[in-house]
Formats: sequence, C-alpha cells, structure tokens
Amino acid sequence: MNQLLKLVAKSVTVLTVAFSLMVTVDADAAQSKRATVKAKTSASYKAAAGKSAKIAKTGKASKASKASTKASAKSASRVKAKLSGKPSAQNARLDSQAGVQPGTKLVLVKAGGKKAGAKYVTRKGKRYMVVALAPIMLLAPPKLSYGQLAGLHTTQDELELKSSVALVIDQDSREVLFSKNDSAVLPIASLTKLMTGVIMSEARLDMSELIAITQDDVDTEKHSRSRLSVGTELTRGELLLLALMSSENRAAHALGRTYPGGLPSFVKLMNAKAAMLGMKDTRYVEPTGLSSNNQSSAQDLAALVAHASNDPQLRQLSTSPDHQISVGTRTLNFVNTNRLTRNPDWDIGLQKTGYISEAGQCLVMQTKIAGRKLIMVFLDSAGKLSRLGDAERVRRWVETNRPMAVKAVPVASVKAVQG
Repeated sequence: MNQLLKLVAKSVTVLTVAFSLMVTVDADAAQSKRATVKAKTSASYKAAAGKSAKIAKTGKASKASKASTKASAKSASRVKAKLSGKPSAQNARLDSQAGVQPGTKLVLVKAGGKKAGAKYVTRKGKRYMVVALAPIMLLAPPKLSYGQLAGLHTTQDELELKSSVALVIDQDSREVLFSKNDSAVLPIASLTKLMTGVIMSEARLDMSELIAITQDDVDTEKHSRSRLSVGTELTRGELLLLALMSSENRAAHALGRTYPGGLPSFVKLMNAKAAMLGMKDTRYVEPTGLSSNNQSSAQDLAALVAHASNDPQLRQLSTSPDHQISVGTRTLNFVNTNRLTRNPDWDIGLQKTGYISEAGQCLVMQTKIAGRKLIMVFLDSAGKLSRLGDAERVRRWVETNRPMAVKAVPVASVKAVQG
C-alpha cells in the first residue's frame, strides 16, 4: 500500500513538472512571438524613418516609395469620392437627423469614438464623423454670346477662323480681302474705348490735369475688378493710356465722367462721331464697353479704326507694351491686353481688344503685312487666345497668298439679339 501511494505521488510529480514545462514553453513562445512582432514593428518604423531622413537629405524618393505614395493617394481619393457621392434616401434621412444640410459636400473620417459636439453620418452601415462641411459651389453654365445665340458660329470659312465675325480690308485701296458676317450687329465690349479715345484726343483737353477715381467709376454692372482704387489720382493722359492699352474700365469711365458737360454729353458726342463716320449700325450708351448695349458691326468698326489710325496719339497709346504708374507708395505695372504688341513679328499701328460674355473675345487692329496696310476686325471669338490665333492665320494667309479683293462670304441677316 505504501509502495502504491509512493508510485502515485511520483506520477503526480512527473505530471506537474511536465505541465509546468509545457506552460513555460507556451509562455516563452508567446513572449518570443510578441518580441518578434515588436522587433518587426520597430524595424518598420526605423526603415520608414530612414527613408524619410534620406528623402529630407537628398530631396529624392525611391521609385518604390513614389509608387507606394501614389497608390495610397489613389486609394484615399477613391474612398473620398465614394463618401462624397450623393447619399441614398436612407442616408439623406440620417444626414438630416445629424443636421447636415442637403447639397453639402462632406469630408468624412471613420469615427474612432464619440466626441463631444461632433456630428456623425452613416454610409453603407459604417458610422463616420463629419469633420468638415463645405457648401458645393454650383457652377452656372457659360453664358452664350449674342453671336452664339444668333447661330453665327456655324458659318464656315476657308481660314477656319474661331471668330464668328471677321473683316480684313486693305486700308489704302479699301478692298475687302476677307469677310465673314461683317454686317452682323453685336455687342463690342471694350472696343468701345477706341471711340472714347477718339473723343478725348480730338477734344484737346489738358492731359496733365489730375483726375480722381470716385465711387461713380466703380463697375456695378459686371462687377469687374480694378487696381485703381477709389481716391487714386492720375493725369488725364495716364487715364487715357490705361484705357486704351490695358482696357482699364475705371479709367475710361472717369474720362467720360469728367468731360465738360458730364457723362451724358460725352456719350452723345460718341454717337455723333459714329454718325459722322458713317457708322450706321453703331450705338453707344457708356464709355467703357461693359454694357452689352454698346453695339456695332465689323464694317462700322473698320471705319472707326481707319479714322483713329490717323491720330498719332491714339496709335502710340494703344500700342504701348506696358507702363508703370505710382499710386501712393506703390508702383503698379500695367501691360497691353494685346500680346501681339510685344511680338517683333508684328507691325501694329493701332489696336484694341475687348471682352464681355455677351460679345465674346474681340479685336481690331491696323497693321502692316507684306507691305500692305491692313485693317482687321474680329468679333465674338470663342476662346481667350482665339482672336490672336485668328489674326495669325490671316497674317500667314496674306503673306502666302497675297490675296486680291474677294467676294464677301454671305452675311447672316442678324441684328443684335436681345437677351
């Protein structure tokens, strides 16, 4: 019996030791595993830190690093795109409960727990915290020009011009070399300022007289910007330069406002001059061109350019490449809105650009090409640089073909479209 008890006790001892060893081995394995994970994590951090240090030192990242970054950004972009989409009816209801207004773009992050004052929304069964709210800016469709509304852009021409209206005339012989919808009456935008310049130049007023920009000169129709703040004082000559060279609206308006008799008298003179020049389709209501009611045709504008190009002052001011003026402690640099005036390949005697949405991009020039003095008129051009591109196309065409008088392209029977 004693021997049996001793044998049982010995077996229990052996089992206890074995179990103890097994537990110890399992614990050691777990500890070893944790140590391995910790080591790997530490190594990853060190590697990442090393890469960051290398990039900071050399300014370059490896191809693998760039690819990884690009992939992460792409993935984040996809997630953001999914979360920024239009919510379902159920999600919209949840958004409403969270106080998120309809039409609001959400920038979301996964909620890591509740945060006091935070808003939450649900997407596909997962809860996200709203971290930023930014109202969506709905872009209005581009406003069509009067020429587009009248269908003038459908007119085809051999030069494939982007302008819906074009006219090229030999100034000396008065021969029409190229014509496209040249009698269409359209808004002319800042081409208006050329007539403003004609009236001012022929009035022989004191060009050294100081004129202050006032609140009356601020554009309340198109809300265009200007670097001539209210209170700025410039000479009449400087205002005329800025109006013709840089198409400065406040400068042009100040010239008309301070004309003897005021703005009404100035506009009356503009229309009287147009009638004197035979510009039967032209009407002015103000001196800047911001109003779409300032309208004319390519034929009328060619007559205006021919007249203005005989004035040395207008030729010089309209073609000046740039000019600096001092306003208080600041020096402002203004440049010509027509970059062709800075191109040595062009010999431009007189020019003026214009743009409002109703008129499209506009340009008139008197220039010399292949020994010929030409008058060019481009109205309602589609695209910021297309009017200049059209001028280049015409120049190459004249230089290559040396055209004689041609029959005009059939003119669309259209007057200004009232919109």
